[in-house]
Amino acid sequence: MPNIVSAKKRMRQTARKTEVNRARRSRIRTFIKKIDLAVQSGDKAGAQLALKLAQPEIMRGVTRGIMHRNTAARKISRMAARIQALS
Repeated sequence: MPNIVSAKKRMRQTARKTEVNRARRSRIRTFIKKIDLAVQSGDKAGAQLALKLAQPEIMRGVTRGIMHRNTAARKISRMAARIQALS
């Protein structure tokens, strides 16, 4: 445990930000799972809609620093390719 006031404050801030980031990451994963379920069931229209909803959420994660931009782009690209392959 820190003894210095600024270190205690930094610890509190880190705890708050960790909770927020964990919630955001969980939300992104949920969107990705919805796409996976739609692709597995063969529902192309549902998968396209899920991707359309997931894309801004994933990119918001990039701007918030949850995910690297190349990782987000790779995930979106692979999901789009999987959806295209359904036809």
